[in-house]
Amino acid sequence: MADTGWPGCARSLKGVILDMFGVLYEGGEGDGVAIPGSIEAVKKLKESDLQLRFCTNETQAAREAFVAKLHRLGFDMSVSEVFPPAPAAVAVLKERGLRPHLLVYDALLPEFDGVDKNNPNCVVIGDAAEKFSYQNLNEAFRVLIDLEKPVLFSLGQGRYYNDPDGLKLDVGVYMKALEYACDLKAEVIGKPSSTFFQSVLNDMGLQPHEVLMIGDDLVNDVGGAQHCGMKGVQVRTGKFRPSDERHPTVTADGYVDDLAQAVDMILSQRR
Repeated sequence: MADTGWPGCARSLKGVILDMFGVLYEGGEGDGVAIPGSIEAVKKLKESDLQLRFCTNETQAAREAFVAKLHRLGFDMSVSEVFPPAPAAVAVLKERGLRPHLLVYDALLPEFDGVDKNNPNCVVIGDAAEKFSYQNLNEAFRVLIDLEKPVLFSLGQGRYYNDPDGLKLDVGVYMKALEYACDLKAEVIGKPSSTFFQSVLNDMGLQPHEVLMIGDDLVNDVGGAQHCGMKGVQVRTGKFRPSDERHPTVTADGYVDDLAQAVDMILSQRR
């Protein structure tokens, strides 16, 4: 009988999905700082028989620029292996013929160059950082409230993230404000959306039970992956808090100190 617990489940894995910020690297001057052991851990996974993808809710840079930053930090990855929410949002907008009002970080705007933004009939918000001013939020509110059928897309629903100068509010907080003001429910594109995770699985050509997600966010990384049928392991880096291990509704399949420990445990089960 197959071992479904952690780390025994690693014997039957065919793929691994990694979160990025808080798992591979953390904030700092310039491009940030690689978390100790994470560069080598990614290298070990790439040298194994496991497929590897990177799944992030990063919305402060276009995908090519984001991957270039990770290259400068020393990580080996290609643009095609990285799945952020903005390209997925563009695909949805084009498929549904929607014209967005964008409340996103300036560096993310090039991702939407091919989308008609005249006379908006929906709103897209991402982690806009300092652009989350009253004026900009109110402008997004006015677009939505004037629509007969308002549509709000949120590039993730994180509550907060960790930066060198402390915790910072994430996009989910502002998403909830617009939901409340406009009496609507946002469509989340990004983690923890099952549709978003499934797009990564489809690219890998694997079934959920064949893949493990490793992240620092218990609800969006681990819980989202579990809801999709994957196993989820939480690292004690990034936004991890000790209270996560006593969360009332989400329990990780395993907890590890960092990515390096997780990868060593995975590969030791496969020898």
